[in-house]
Amino acid sequence: MTIRFGTFVPQGWRLDLMEIADPIEKYEAMTQVARVVDGMPAYDSIWIYDHFHTVPRIEQEAVFEAWTITAALARDTQRVKVGQMVTCIGYRNPALAAKIASTVDVLSHGRLYCGIGAGWYEHEWRAYGYGFPETRDRMRAFREATQIMVKMWTEETPTFEGEYFHIRGAINEPRGVQKPYPSLWIGGGGEQVTLKLVAQYGNACNVMGDPATLQQKFAILRGHCEQVGRNYDDIIRSSNANIVFVRPGDDLEQATAAVRATYNWSLDDLMRNSIVGTPEQVVERLQVLADAGVNYFITYFPRIAYDHTPLHIFAEEVIPHVS
Repeated sequence: MTIRFGTFVPQGWRLDLMEIADPIEKYEAMTQVARVVDGMPAYDSIWIYDHFHTVPRIEQEAVFEAWTITAALARDTQRVKVGQMVTCIGYRNPALAAKIASTVDVLSHGRLYCGIGAGWYEHEWRAYGYGFPETRDRMRAFREATQIMVKMWTEETPTFEGEYFHIRGAINEPRGVQKPYPSLWIGGGGEQVTLKLVAQYGNACNVMGDPATLQQKFAILRGHCEQVGRNYDDIIRSSNANIVFVRPGDDLEQATAAVRATYNWSLDDLMRNSIVGTPEQVVERLQVLADAGVNYFITYFPRIAYDHTPLHIFAEEVIPHVS
């Protein structure tokens, strides 16, 4: 499978719109990035996060709601796919989530990547009144939610009776454009629930880790695919990469000062959380992950709201050299 690339747009969640005061201007900065990417064939997709409170520290800062801006960005662009990494199942009833996704698939003319996951950000769960169930309950609810969403997309009057959710003849029209249902990206590397759901229902997975971890997770996914009679190679295997470019000979402290100031990070923090280097060094790092089985990279450039240059560097000097 040919390696493809997407990128996150600045949404506020990662404190990437802080230097813009007006909320309308924040949105326009976000959508301008989306339009730039839309005009660059090297990129297949744009992405947003499903979060309410900022990271790595909690601030009174704008974070645009995921599905509202998914819909808006779908209409602000013409070519790129639009996805969420990932929709937290705990934040929306899964039948409603399926309905929302179906609607966006139609208004985007079939350009939706519907990402789903069990959720992890305890602070915002509790702040918004969702509680924070134990991992066992969140994963079981996630399994039920995935089954309900697929039913909502594929059956006329689906019924499901579960421990956490139920539907009783729910009508979902229109059910979307893509067949048999909107492209479903399942986030996480859980071996007994998440990767099994990928094998059963997913068009794609999203797994993080070093090369050894990725190889292990993909081997487990292959085994699950064999058990359900699914072609492993039909599943997109994605991973995320934070990218910070520097020029040869740059002083890393100086070259990365603006990025580190956003997060109050030391240089060690930045190096631990990102791929920092020249385009050639970024190619080397991504190629190792590709050799471990990743065939779709979703990039994040920390200051892209203020400077689109990294988008062009990546498209011209990195993408052509990763295979």
